[in-house]
Amino acid sequence: MELEQLKTPALILDLNRVKRNATRMTERVKKFGADLRPHIKTHKCLEVARIQTEGHSGAVTVSTLAEARAFADGGFTKITYAIPIEPGKFSEAIELSKGCEELSLITDDLETSVLLNDAARQAGVKLNVFLKVDSGYHRCGVEPTNPVALEIVGRISSSSNLNFGGILTHAGHSYNSHSKEEVLEVARHERDLMTQFATELRSAVGKVPIVSIGSTPTITSVDHLNGVDEVRPGNYIFFDAFQATLGSCNFEDCALTVLASVTHRDATRRKIIIDAGAIALSKDRGAIDIDAQCGYGRILDFEGRDLGATIYSVSQEHGAFHVDDATDLEKFKVGTRVRVLANHSCLTAAQHSHYAVLEDGRLIDQWKIHTGW
Repeated sequence: MELEQLKTPALILDLNRVKRNATRMTERVKKFGADLRPHIKTHKCLEVARIQTEGHSGAVTVSTLAEARAFADGGFTKITYAIPIEPGKFSEAIELSKGCEELSLITDDLETSVLLNDAARQAGVKLNVFLKVDSGYHRCGVEPTNPVALEIVGRISSSSNLNFGGILTHAGHSYNSHSKEEVLEVARHERDLMTQFATELRSAVGKVPIVSIGSTPTITSVDHLNGVDEVRPGNYIFFDAFQATLGSCNFEDCALTVLASVTHRDATRRKIIIDAGAIALSKDRGAIDIDAQCGYGRILDFEGRDLGATIYSVSQEHGAFHVDDATDLEKFKVGTRVRVLANHSCLTAAQHSHYAVLEDGRLIDQWKIHTGW
């Protein structure tokens, strides 16, 4: 099948760019002397994960237990489930751990660590558990200055059926930066806070096996990773319009687009409607603090060239953008194919069942996306 024949909307993966992004991150992380445990929530795809873990340990990070199951079945046996574990998921996580070489869980709650140890003891397993640290994002995690952080580590370390895996953070607030300089400041803070906290923990409780950090903006900008053992970026494998605007990459590095068709054009309002809306693109806004006109995605032509327009409105199955004049309107007859560079590749990919894999301008394969919880 040719690209022109795909039913729209369709998710297009540029394999050349994926491979290039993977190689660059591999070289960067190895140069800094850290291990790479990529976050596969961006793509949820076995084939993509195999590309980005080549030359590494094969370890991955997941955001759902469904991802963990799919990747364990696909041969990935070193998995970190990077959402704080809650009791309703104990049984499933314990069952998963039996088929993994290493399944790591995270927590930022003292009572949960006690309950998890009880469940692990009853099941006759030992679980690897990280302390989730808040390095400034304030979504989850315990701040290092909070005494409960030390108490949780002590409780995990002294538990009969839990192994203390180390400390883990995600500087998600790097996405709120207004410049590359601000991202670098966040990256340095993330690294320095975690390495300093690890030093304090070693004095208080003993060994801290792994110091784990990660976000695509911070890892692509940080100047060194001294004291860091592991990084967990995810978005870098595809990048997106947000990352390019933020400065984590160039627009030419973005590997994921949505193929769409023009379904309506309005000469009076100079408006074009395509068949890719919120379900195909997500409703994530881009780096709006940097580009107030970022909308919900950038319009590219069929070959992937930027046309200088952005989607300003989405409903469930409709996306709308404006053109400058009547001449431009003629370029977008009903049925015309365009591609949309979405703002957030992770959420866009999660809307679809598979990738149409493009290499050197040819469709070569179809790769499954493993969704669900």
